[in-house]
Amino acid sequence: MTDQLFEIIAEEVNCSQQQVAQTISLLKAGGTVPFIARYRKEATGELDEVAIRDIEQRMIYYRELDERRQTILKAIEEQGKLTPTLKTQILNSRQKTELEDLYLPYKVKRRTKASIARERGLEPLAAQILAATTRPPQLDKLAAEYIAAEKELPDCPAVLAGAGHILAENFADCAEARALVRTLTREKGLFRSQVARGKESEVSKYEMYYDFSEPLKEVPSHRMLAMRRGEKEEILRLKIEATEDEILTGLARLLIPAGAAYGDWLNEVVHDSYQRLIAPSIEVELRLEAKKTADEAAIKIFAENLRHLLLAPPAGSRRVLGIDPGLRTGSKLAAVDETGRFLAHTTIYPHTGGGRAESAAEDFLSLVRQQQIEMIAVGNGTAGREMELFARQTLKKAGLKLPVVMVSEAGASVYSASEIAREEFPDLDLTVRGAVSIARRLQDPLSELVKCDPKSIGVGQYQHDVSQTLLKKTLAAVVESCVNFVGVELNTASWALLSFVAGISESLARSIVARRDAKGPYASRAELLEVPRLGARAFEQAAGFLRIRDAQNPLDNSAVHPERYALVEQMAADSGLDLSAFIADRQRVEQIRLERYVDEQVGLPTLRDIQQELLKPGRDPRETFSLSSFRDDVTELSDLKIGMRLNGLVTNVAAFGAFVDIGVHQDGLVHISQLADRFVRDPATLIRVGQQVQVRVVSLNLERRRIGLSMRTENGADTKPDGAPKTKKSTKQTPGRSAKKSTRVTTDLGAAFARAGFKVKGK
Repeated sequence: MTDQLFEIIAEEVNCSQQQVAQTISLLKAGGTVPFIARYRKEATGELDEVAIRDIEQRMIYYRELDERRQTILKAIEEQGKLTPTLKTQILNSRQKTELEDLYLPYKVKRRTKASIARERGLEPLAAQILAATTRPPQLDKLAAEYIAAEKELPDCPAVLAGAGHILAENFADCAEARALVRTLTREKGLFRSQVARGKESEVSKYEMYYDFSEPLKEVPSHRMLAMRRGEKEEILRLKIEATEDEILTGLARLLIPAGAAYGDWLNEVVHDSYQRLIAPSIEVELRLEAKKTADEAAIKIFAENLRHLLLAPPAGSRRVLGIDPGLRTGSKLAAVDETGRFLAHTTIYPHTGGGRAESAAEDFLSLVRQQQIEMIAVGNGTAGREMELFARQTLKKAGLKLPVVMVSEAGASVYSASEIAREEFPDLDLTVRGAVSIARRLQDPLSELVKCDPKSIGVGQYQHDVSQTLLKKTLAAVVESCVNFVGVELNTASWALLSFVAGISESLARSIVARRDAKGPYASRAELLEVPRLGARAFEQAAGFLRIRDAQNPLDNSAVHPERYALVEQMAADSGLDLSAFIADRQRVEQIRLERYVDEQVGLPTLRDIQQELLKPGRDPRETFSLSSFRDDVTELSDLKIGMRLNGLVTNVAAFGAFVDIGVHQDGLVHISQLADRFVRDPATLIRVGQQVQVRVVSLNLERRRIGLSMRTENGADTKPDGAPKTKKSTKQTPGRSAKKSTRVTTDLGAAFARAGFKVKGK
């Protein structure tokens, strides 16, 4: 890659040219994003993972652009039409659309009206008409010379029509013309949605889009995806309406030579070219562009929600009883030990009547006592709230004070039937596997959720409508980032979790676990090199993210990379202590003069990281686990009343608000206008998945199972929910709109849901 390209990427991602060059060099050498961000800060100028991934994406984009450029140059050159000017334009192109516009006139086309006219010898006439600047003979006289019945040119109108088709196609192939139409349509066009013919009287969730329009550049992601889904279901018809008069004026100015003798006729050709060729093509292009933009916005929201869910605070090493609740089929109970190892299971039927509740309580307490259970994890699916109350009441009657926690079971059924689950528990029923997963989710959400397809976890928006390739790639990057941020315990991690560690593939992860099963726990990070096919490069990338609790070398249970062990040992020696004593002496670590250890390989960024790690070796960067609970007297929608205040747990954040579980088997919607007493542009700046909040019921629709919630205060004071992310909050208003307009309250809950296009399923 050239210095010029480094400069372009640097401007796009807002960093220096040197940072881009160094980052790309590390990526090309096989470095993973987590490794580069954590252990090569001096080289990258302390770029974070987001910036490094942005650079990686731009690098891929320009590599693909260059490959396409070379293909186009070769194709045009083979036609003998590659002029120096055209070659320069192609070489200077920095956008794929610009490159394709330049190539368009030279593409092999299917047979068109213009190509037929060329075959009939009308190209000279078309050129003559366009070039004429003085008042030559009437068009009919020019056309008369080309009349030929055998060529299906019986009269002047047929001849002029053919010449017009040639010019119309030439105009449509003009890169400048396409750029003009594209820009004006993108900036000033309207995106219009109308009900499909024959569907006018049909009741659907798309009713608000039956006659709807909005500036194309302002359509938010969720509305664009909702309308596209409505079109796919053949309920809506979508189109882009451009400012046709302005576009035609611009095209005429661009395409018709000044002083053209046949200006009126050429204007008609320009109109035909726009209506028949340019506009449909640009509309398809801009619709795809709008879809891509909407996809990226929706995927970004999904990725952010997934990150918060994966990094939810773990309850830690406690013996947990997981409960997969059910009614007719009973509730499956599964006990796991402190490391998540399965211990025992049973099935109880506390909700089926017939006097089985007493027997269920005995079996429940028996398992709790036998396995020395410390916490209860209840899945939030069908009968979840009933099971939670049963567990609390049964424990209270027995004099046992154990925490009972509701746990999201989204994706648990997918995991239960997966290859990973079958490998772990080949002899267990699907539902028992689900109960084990629920228990483990309480212990460590990250370790368990990585076994599920991220799409099945239920924190996305329109995940089935967006680009599946981009979605999969983005979510995989989020999981990788979270796993490496937290670190992985080498001697207890599943191969599924290990496969997300930087530098470790699925096959290597399986080999690591196989070696552990065969020879026992790893005593040091260095023993990883004994794993078949795990070479020096994989060890370099992975070692710093793996932990070994109670290792002989205390650094093996830290984020200090093995390549810096000698440096830390030197620090200890300079302090007059052995390594273990040095790490245990917080005061000595704080007093390290880092400048003494700066050299060509190690700078202050790495030294500061090492110092912080030594102050808290093996620390878990996630927040501290805290218990939350729902009101015992509210378990069904029918228990809700307008104005009621409730504790809730955020289950999903979207562009238009947040969904909150309040313990009634159906999430409620806190519309963006109800998140705070001030204007909120982006819900993600105020609220996140997994956050505990207090909400107020503001509307109910029992028939449609819709709950409207508010986090605003009744007296107008600003609200700040517990655990709100510490982020800078935007106070900007939408251009051209007042704060009052932008924060208007949606009182029609049905309209809010429909506008969102978001279908919320009851648990």
